[in-house]
Amino acid sequence: MATPDKVTAVKELSDQFRDSSAVLLTEYRGLSVPQLAELRGKLRGEATYVVAKNTLTALAAKDAGVEGLDDLLVGPTAIAFVTGDPVAAAKGLKAFAKENDKLVIKGGVLDGNVISESEIMKLADLESREVLLAKAAGAMKASLFGAAYLFQAPLAQAARAVDALRAKQEDAA
Repeated sequence: MATPDKVTAVKELSDQFRDSSAVLLTEYRGLSVPQLAELRGKLRGEATYVVAKNTLTALAAKDAGVEGLDDLLVGPTAIAFVTGDPVAAAKGLKAFAKENDKLVIKGGVLDGNVISESEIMKLADLESREVLLAKAAGAMKASLFGAAYLFQAPLAQAARAVDALRAKQEDAA
């Protein structure tokens, strides 16, 4: 029979699964409490990092309609529930894993699809949403300036032609 604590934990995890844009699973075996606190700090604003029992996580994922995590729920598992930018959260995990080889990124779920550890690393290599938007805005701005120049060119040519005619008439007079 389920204890009230476990029922509450499953409900909280289910809510986090539903509210997250992505879920990234890691193995934290060998990390100290201060290291976990440092990782939580790196993910702050982008994700919530939670250590949970695999059985409770599996029940919560099933309750939230998330499938395909059963193979990843082996060993000590911690979950990064991403509410911000998934790219920034993946970058934070990758950077922390470089510094601390005991953190193992297992995989996760992004937009309802199960993703592997290698796909999370590719996600971490992407530029952030803000940078991509800035590049797109710059490209649009450049094409607008090009169009404005093309519209101004015939007017400038006409002005030069009129000026040349005026100068020619002044020389003739």
